[in-house]
Amino acid sequence: MAARCLRIAAVYFVIAIILGIVMGITKAFAYSSVHAHLNLVGWVSLAIIGLIYRAYPQAAKTGLAKWHFWLHNLCLPIMQGCLFVMLFTQMESFVVGTIIGSLGLGVGIILFAWNLCQHVRE
Repeated sequence: MAARCLRIAAVYFVIAIILGIVMGITKAFAYSSVHAHLNLVGWVSLAIIGLIYRAYPQAAKTGLAKWHFWLHNLCLPIMQGCLFVMLFTQMESFVVGTIIGSLGLGVGIILFAWNLCQHVRE
């Protein structure tokens, strides 16, 4: 689980950097919130989560870890993809996908926190 989180974090980092470069070249800074979320929730958060799972392998082996991983990595692209399309097309109907992705991501983070409370001891 630790390695999975670290590898997917690196993918989010690459995507966020490419988006940042494209935004800079085209001066399309309306997408900065997508860029920031991909960096923070994708790259930074998952990298830290991967390191936590590396330090506490008992937490990484749980069903909660698996559920968190899949919710995080299905819902973050949905949330940010819908936000990007909504900003790009000005079609407000994509806000529903943004909300669904946000809620799923939030549930995943709650599962991660619950997992740590149950399996990380001094």
